[in-house]
Amino acid sequence: MSAVFEQIFQVGFLAAIIRIATPLAFATLGEMFSERAGVLNLGIEGIMLLSAMTGFTAASLSGSLWLGVLAAVLTGMLMGALHALFTVVLGLSQHVCGIGVTLFSSGLAYFLYRLIFGQQSVPPNINGFQTLPIPILSDIPVLGPAVFNQFALVYMAILAIPLAAFILYRTPWGLSVRMVGENPRAADSAGVSVIATRFQAVVLGGALMGLAGAFLSMAQFNAFTFGVVSGRGWVAIALVVFGRWDPWRSAGAALLFAFVDALQLRMQASGLGHIPYEAFLMLPFIFTIVAMAVMSRNAVAPSALLKPFRREER
Repeated sequence: MSAVFEQIFQVGFLAAIIRIATPLAFATLGEMFSERAGVLNLGIEGIMLLSAMTGFTAASLSGSLWLGVLAAVLTGMLMGALHALFTVVLGLSQHVCGIGVTLFSSGLAYFLYRLIFGQQSVPPNINGFQTLPIPILSDIPVLGPAVFNQFALVYMAILAIPLAAFILYRTPWGLSVRMVGENPRAADSAGVSVIATRFQAVVLGGALMGLAGAFLSMAQFNAFTFGVVSGRGWVAIALVVFGRWDPWRSAGAALLFAFVDALQLRMQASGLGHIPYEAFLMLPFIFTIVAMAVMSRNAVAPSALLKPFRREER
């Protein structure tokens, strides 16, 4: 165990926490926007997977990583729009449609990947994003190498947190999102288009989920595999509840999960051979379950979450 504690206080451990938290932060912010507007998006797992595949494919075929990121974002927006069409416009069950989007997106990702790359013994890979040190800031002891010597997408995730908070709490559109998530009838009476606002929030959430998928296949792993997401989408849904539908708290929840995940990786590498590695793999998810059980007791969800809006009904 002493070897584990030694690794915890290394710069590499802190940098790993930031990298692991990045896709979770993107996905959690995306889910938070959707839920604050009153729409639960259970399609997040499939959206991340399909976005990871399209981003990787676009980058592999074009040679441009940023074109891959754009493809992933557009994929996320498209699948978000599909989910919004069913749940917001048509008013169908958010649970059923979300699961349907996940199953459809996952199947489509597998089909397109096999169609484009075939059945290869060695999965294709790309030269992914490289670390981009920020002058002066990267020279700060401990904090500099861990935070300011990261991938470009990591910096985007860090900037996305205060930007999301500003949009949600300081802009008219953010006020509309919160209104339609709490009291859509009052929002409609005030002249806010509930359907349009919810649709926009779900599409924005899909774009952020697309960024999460892009990071996984083009920065973290530099390849696409069928297990590249590995339940991170479901974890993001739990982190939204853990963060009480607030951008800052949700990002903090993502960091906390990333800490546990990075810790279990260090524990696997520490030579504790008498413990099966599956026990370490369970740690982040056990933490998520416990955190959900504790925090959900006092968590207050948006009042109109899961409730479809039909203007003709009073």
